[in-house]
Amino acid sequence: MTRRFLPLVLAAFLANAAHAQTTTLGADADAASEPALLIADSVFVESDKRLVATGNVEALQGGMRLMASRIVFDQGSGTLSIEGPIRITDASGNLLLADTAELDEDFRNGLLKGARMVMDDQLQLAAVEAQRIDGSYTQLNRVSVTSCQVCGANDVPLWQIRADRVIHDEDARQMWFEGAQLRVLDVPVFWWPQLRLPDPSLTRARGFLTPTFESTTLLGTGVRLPYFIPIGDSKDLTVTPYLSSETRTMELRYRQAFTNGSIEANGAFSSDTLVPDKTRGYLFLEGEFGLRNDFKLDFETQSVSDDSYFNDYDYGDDDELLISEITLGRYKPDTYVETSLTYYEYLLASEEDDKQPSAIYDTAWEQRFFPGGWLGGELRLGVEGHAHYRRSNVDVDGPDDDSAVDGRDMARLSAEASWQRRWTVAGGIRVGTNAYLWADRFKVYDDANADENASVLTPAASVELRWPLVRRSSSGAKTLLEPVMMYGWVGNERPNIPNDESTRVEFDEANLLSLSRYPAADRRERGRMLAAGLRWVHEAPSGWSSNLTLGRLWREDADSEFTLSSGLSGTESDWLISGGFINPLGLSISARGLMDDHGSFDKAEGRASWSNDLTEFSATYVMLVEDPGEDRDEGQAEWTVEGSYRVSRHWTTSGEWSYDLADQRVDRSGIGLQYRNECVQVDFTVLREFASSTNVEPSTDFGLSVALTGFGTAGSDKEYRRTCK
Repeated sequence: MTRRFLPLVLAAFLANAAHAQTTTLGADADAASEPALLIADSVFVESDKRLVATGNVEALQGGMRLMASRIVFDQGSGTLSIEGPIRITDASGNLLLADTAELDEDFRNGLLKGARMVMDDQLQLAAVEAQRIDGSYTQLNRVSVTSCQVCGANDVPLWQIRADRVIHDEDARQMWFEGAQLRVLDVPVFWWPQLRLPDPSLTRARGFLTPTFESTTLLGTGVRLPYFIPIGDSKDLTVTPYLSSETRTMELRYRQAFTNGSIEANGAFSSDTLVPDKTRGYLFLEGEFGLRNDFKLDFETQSVSDDSYFNDYDYGDDDELLISEITLGRYKPDTYVETSLTYYEYLLASEEDDKQPSAIYDTAWEQRFFPGGWLGGELRLGVEGHAHYRRSNVDVDGPDDDSAVDGRDMARLSAEASWQRRWTVAGGIRVGTNAYLWADRFKVYDDANADENASVLTPAASVELRWPLVRRSSSGAKTLLEPVMMYGWVGNERPNIPNDESTRVEFDEANLLSLSRYPAADRRERGRMLAAGLRWVHEAPSGWSSNLTLGRLWREDADSEFTLSSGLSGTESDWLISGGFINPLGLSISARGLMDDHGSFDKAEGRASWSNDLTEFSATYVMLVEDPGEDRDEGQAEWTVEGSYRVSRHWTTSGEWSYDLADQRVDRSGIGLQYRNECVQVDFTVLREFASSTNVEPSTDFGLSVALTGFGTAGSDKEYRRTCK
């Protein structure tokens, strides 16, 4: 009988069987009504009760697919006798292999001999026998479980779990072990009477995560053992005990997702020998929510028990400053609305909290209009408010000689109206005009050297010229050469108010043609000015590109508020030089600097990175000259280098290094080594932090983590899978 007629024979046979009973051959109860399909080299019926299929047999129904060498279906008992090699694939992609099997007609119950289960193409379970129960459970006896590649019958996996019995709950996606034993290279290491693990398809499973072993100079040798607790579909809690010779710490992370936002809290509580008889800790809380009318709410709060806690435990990204902030805003193409309240807490011993702005309030609104007609262009209207508060109420400078009044508080209200328009004239020259009118009102408290109230109305205007010259070659290369120039004027005089907002100024290619480079409205550049620059960009057909920008500013009168390192002191600014290079091989280089007429740089930074399949490398250089105006009593220069290299398919090395050129000492250095294959990931790190102004005692940290992959979120990576010869 040819294969193409076999489904018709099976359908006729099952139609007779269905007349006598209500179930049919299928994957589950829901699929029972679906027609069954059987394909084989030959099919025949014995005694009107037994259907026998032999030779390359395939049975399909619902999401289940069975392959075997011979199947016998007994209509009277409703059982399937199957001879192997047997291969059963369910709708989730899990694979079950066996030598022989006795199953009922819907595969929901039965016994399989010489069973082997492969879950999510990574986790392997080999058993003497497996029993299917109610279509939802698979019970395996005398089991070996591993996600390691096993080559040959005598090959020993890197790790395996031996168990007397394993029950796989397909609905809960959990595996329950009885008499479980962890073996490494077939050597027993741990034993558990009961053990539960998620199967590879479950991404949020209650249980222990990868432990981390650490050894630090300050905290001694210890271990972190995180435990993950899902709370429904939208919440979870991770509890991480950290135990070492010097500390008893409990780390916590809570996350919750809402329909319109999310929150996350991270914290820790410690009892250690560094600060005896005191509970230390920190708490970070952050969240974001989408509100009605397209408003967005963001907030974060940070607190810590003492100034040295972050340095001792290496928590947080900043061990000098804590920020708590709440922001409400709406951002549309033509409308911008935002209001925020920020609270700062300073952790450095050299910073006195009472003399630093601790509470800051900002609010802003801006609207764009496109009037059209004879006016044309773009019209902008905006309002901005700002206030900051110091806890000190001393109205003069104290003995710290930082030129700042100890208790000064300020409030500012600014309004702006601006109009701009662009044209293209003969020769492709782009012409632009800008007109501004700013109204500012200031209120100053606790400052004996400044006016208590001040108001100023500031008009301003500018004209821009751009001449973009583009050349395209026959090979597809494109080059842009664009001279730019701006002539501007800002009227009125600066009121007698202190500089509390614009203490740091950046001069770069983004604000070369601006009328003011101050970051806030408490300071504006005044008088006439001329800015000129040249921009060059080249894009090659092979994919690499490079760019270079040169620029300078000339001013009618020098502005004494600009510091030395800003590059803007005097009537002529430093030369702005900026450039970059990118190629498709993963190399990226960028550099920027401010160079004076003598060829010396007052400020410079550079970054180079290289990324490909084997290498991740980056190097950063930063240089700032001595500048008392920015509270910098000595020059600063630093090199930072970090990267990783994949030595082979499974081994990766990494390193980092930071060197202070001004003090001629190493700040930080570290190395790392990782081994990773389809079933295990081992990370080893060594980090050395040297003494500095923020870290008074050098420390060396060792870290070791070992993860057995293949379960839940620790799924194996096929990229690292070993192959059998």
